[in-house]
Amino acid sequence: MSSSPASVVIYILSQDLVKYSSRLPSNPGRSLLVHSLAKSLGLLSSDYGAPRRIKVVKPKPATKDELAVYHAQDYLDAVLRKETGSDELNSEIEHLAEFGLEHDCPRFTGLAEYIRLVAGATLTAANALRLGYANIAINWDGGRHHAQKSRASGFCYVADCVLAILLLRKADPALSLSALADSTSESAVVATILRQKKTRVMYLDLDVHFSDGVSQAFYAPVSSTPSQVLTLSIHHAAPGFFPTSPLAQLPSTSFDPFTLSLPLLEGASNRTYATIWPIVERIKDIFDPNYVVVQCGVDGLAGDSKCKVFNWGLDVEDEGSLGWCVSRIVNNWSCKKLFLGGGGYHSPNAARAWSHLTSIILGNPVHVSTDIPDDPGFPLYAPSFTLDVPVGNMHDMNSKEYFAEVKTRFDMACEMLQERVAPSKTDMVQNAIDISAR
Repeated sequence: MSSSPASVVIYILSQDLVKYSSRLPSNPGRSLLVHSLAKSLGLLSSDYGAPRRIKVVKPKPATKDELAVYHAQDYLDAVLRKETGSDELNSEIEHLAEFGLEHDCPRFTGLAEYIRLVAGATLTAANALRLGYANIAINWDGGRHHAQKSRASGFCYVADCVLAILLLRKADPALSLSALADSTSESAVVATILRQKKTRVMYLDLDVHFSDGVSQAFYAPVSSTPSQVLTLSIHHAAPGFFPTSPLAQLPSTSFDPFTLSLPLLEGASNRTYATIWPIVERIKDIFDPNYVVVQCGVDGLAGDSKCKVFNWGLDVEDEGSLGWCVSRIVNNWSCKKLFLGGGGYHSPNAARAWSHLTSIILGNPVHVSTDIPDDPGFPLYAPSFTLDVPVGNMHDMNSKEYFAEVKTRFDMACEMLQERVAPSKTDMVQNAIDISAR
């Protein structure tokens, strides 16, 4: 690529990715609607007037070996099996429950292709960042944050978020003993170590549901060493609200400071997110990631047809909105960024949201008052036929008292995180000297 990485945004897209993602039982046709609107708005054209240039990249389907970096072999055997209708397949039906392939995650025609393509799309995006082709990449068909190592869950069949994090966190080349031996001063040793520090990946989840699949994958409460991965999920948590998990609660005295949750009460609005955003920024600053993976589920937006628990806005010009949060990440965070999709069950609103976010990421936001252009899905954008997702009148239950509790808990979490990720310069020097003396 001739352009500098800072000026390029990788956008993952192919006909097959759209075809099979549009078969997802929880979101039929959504992928087609999303990418069609982005194209109709001109966002997928290299001529779109913005500081950053989009480059559409076709995903490489993930191989079974690539999926097995995280997923269990027996699970992969079950989900990658072709729908043959044979007696052999029928004999396996009784085992579907073992792998979560029922209820909210039924088998469907093209499941194997879907899994390979969605995982491959996210890995293609992550590789583009890792190999230096771009500093930002997008896969709106990814973000399947409920999938477990050995079972499907919550409309999610493949843990593409986890696979991307595992790829991005691959350690830098080991610091050689000869490099230490050649250092002639403590400052040179420290500088060498800092250059060779292990890659850190932050995962930020903005979906209304807790990121149980991702958070559990990297949860390590008994470890005393700094983790290369930090997960932070901002979500709704209430009795009976999916998914229920002890990890979905506010940090306590016996938690893993690298597995963080910020649960919000019903009616969370732009005001709520504007209030808590300094906490997100503080965690990011302490952890100092090389990469951030942002799951942009849009089921917390006002008007979602299934969730209906938040009243979050979209417009980048409104402080605290989803667009505002993404703009802060894009423009103020110096690390490389991977943006993924996720939940969102009002498909026209999901298309509106991810098109608006794409324009923000490119650096030239499309105003939410923009009319929907001539598009195959045009009738679905009634009655407004604009890009806006208006907020409603839901009462925001997140009070000043609750924000005070959140701040207290996260002050504690940040102190613990600081202790774990920031060893003193003296310790670093001594460790280097000890190694070089061996």
